[in-house]
Amino acid sequence: MDRWRGRVALVTGASVGIGAAVAKELVRCGMKVVGCARDVEKIQKLAAECQSEGHSGVLVPIKCDLTNEEEIQSMFSAIKTQHKGVDVCINNAGLAHPESLLNGKTSSWRNMLDVNVLALSICTREAYQSMKERNIDDGHIININSMSGHRVVPSADIHFYSATKYAVTALTEGLRQELRETNTHIRVTSISPGVVETEFAPRLYSNNVDKAAASYTKFKPLEALDVANAVTYVLNAPPHVQIGDLQMRPVEQVS
Repeated sequence: MDRWRGRVALVTGASVGIGAAVAKELVRCGMKVVGCARDVEKIQKLAAECQSEGHSGVLVPIKCDLTNEEEIQSMFSAIKTQHKGVDVCINNAGLAHPESLLNGKTSSWRNMLDVNVLALSICTREAYQSMKERNIDDGHIININSMSGHRVVPSADIHFYSATKYAVTALTEGLRQELRETNTHIRVTSISPGVVETEFAPRLYSNNVDKAAASYTKFKPLEALDVANAVTYVLNAPPHVQIGDLQMRPVEQVS
């Protein structure tokens, strides 16, 4: 990770869970990490924690509602002004609502599309433009995908969510092809975890505490740090190596 020391990484959804773990790990590796989320106070606490632990990098909190394109544009403008631009973009922010295909609320479907698909695409476009402006040829875009982007499980609660993650799988490959066409060495990777113990299940099943708890007690789930370690593994690959899709599950997870 030495070649990334001092470089700028954007991590979306950096206030909790995988995003917070990724941000902290990149700071530990000496990167300047811009962490964005709506709840910026949690990132500010994480930044203070990183500083007190003496990590060589720095975490810069920024408030951004990823469902609002104007706020995303403002965030990238601020990064350009204060830090020149983005070298690594970690599209981590994502959410799920327990809305079936037969009876789900349109507003919930739209919210999932806005965050999981559109915000990811907008951040990717703006990160690429930032790299292009500065002739950055070794940048990296990492999409935190899901095993739900590779198979459909028999649970109506996450069928629409799964569709958004299938979109991420397609977007990642499409981006790889477009980057090749531009003759750049900017790389793109999809990291697809299975069950990770984060705030995901409690938020998904906010009206059913027992169901949320059961998501993490059937077997030992992945930890957020496991996914953060996957991010550093991908970034640490030699420049001629492109890891397209990294799938990871708990050993006891069935599918």
